[in-house]
Amino acid sequence: MGWKLIAAIVGMVVIVSVYRRVTVVMGHDVVHAPSLAADSDKGTPLQYTLKDIDGKDVNLADYKGKVVMIVNVASKCGFTKQYEGLEKLYMDYKDKGFVILGFPANNFGGQEPGTDEEIKTFCSSKYSVTFPMFHKLSVAGADQAPLYKFLTEKDTAGEFAGKIGWNFTKFLVDKNGHLYARFASPTKPSDKELVDAVEKGIAH
Repeated sequence: MGWKLIAAIVGMVVIVSVYRRVTVVMGHDVVHAPSLAADSDKGTPLQYTLKDIDGKDVNLADYKGKVVMIVNVASKCGFTKQYEGLEKLYMDYKDKGFVILGFPANNFGGQEPGTDEEIKTFCSSKYSVTFPMFHKLSVAGADQAPLYKFLTEKDTAGEFAGKIGWNFTKFLVDKNGHLYARFASPTKPSDKELVDAVEKGIAH
């Protein structure tokens, strides 16, 4: 066996190993068809009232009837540039019944250390974010927000359950308030699978 072949095999083993580690930490994409059910006895991610980034109460149920993306965001993350893609996705589909809800969180690597005011200024000045942004919360751990407890526990989230592994984990909620997709941090807002899922939700 030549050295080049050995090197190639070792390289592939390393790539597979790294991929598995990333998948374990950040999760993987799961997509279902949007639901026809009008309600659920387990509730919905839109059953909560949370404060927006300006401190005003927002009843998430007000977004029922739209396709809703819920994403935990951070200003100092390797995925922070996804803000640009998220904003484009929002602008492309907001008039068709789609909305993105951004939830700043400081759970991973201290990558969202700022105040709500600082986060708002960063998002608007650097990425011209116009989709709704919310008060910073916790997406994991003992102080996990009830919304994210719903999104990650098996009893309520089913196949979409699992700990949030990193910033920019994305959930899609259909017009009836049911989860129908989850995308891991590395999945870009422009990736075909994600865009297709948004379009299916809108058309459903």
